[in-house]
Amino acid sequence: MDNKKAYRPKWDHYFMTMAMMIAQRSTCDRLLAGSVLVRDKRVIGTGYNGSPSGLDHCDDVGHLMHEGHCIRTLHSEENTVIQAAKLGIITEGSTLYTTYSPCYHCLKKMIAAGVKRIVVGQIYRDTRIFETCMKAGVQLEIHQPDTKWLDHLTELYQTAPREKLGDIKPGDAHVEDRTSSQTF
Repeated sequence: MDNKKAYRPKWDHYFMTMAMMIAQRSTCDRLLAGSVLVRDKRVIGTGYNGSPSGLDHCDDVGHLMHEGHCIRTLHSEENTVIQAAKLGIITEGSTLYTTYSPCYHCLKKMIAAGVKRIVVGQIYRDTRIFETCMKAGVQLEIHQPDTKWLDHLTELYQTAPREKLGDIKPGDAHVEDRTSSQTF
């Protein structure tokens, strides 16, 4: 058994890592963006750039461009708040972790939803958001990555098992088949 102690990240690093992973689900390759909405250190919503459920995705049918923007998709911040709303979750007083700063339209929606803090991975285009956040009493922060945490994640993924459970044969190890409750 490995006695190596796990690296426990601070909350901001933990939630920003989630946002980066969620961004990988984006279905509009113009910008892979992800967001996590958190209240009381609990995830209450997640979202990525993508079309509404049931509609075509940019990755499948191409972009729907209007004035230099793809309008086929919802932004990650919108999808995050919409997910919380669909589940009846209160967003008042929450924190949004997002890989890129929200556009002006998304920022207005975050303010209306009661988001009080926004932590961004990097600034994307519209710098008007700084002044708007100040006026609205929303704390806006640029995330400063923790290199020890990033190194730990790199090591974690490099040492993660690569085989699939289906590739493990009976007799290889004590493996429980969860589909039939049979133990090999």
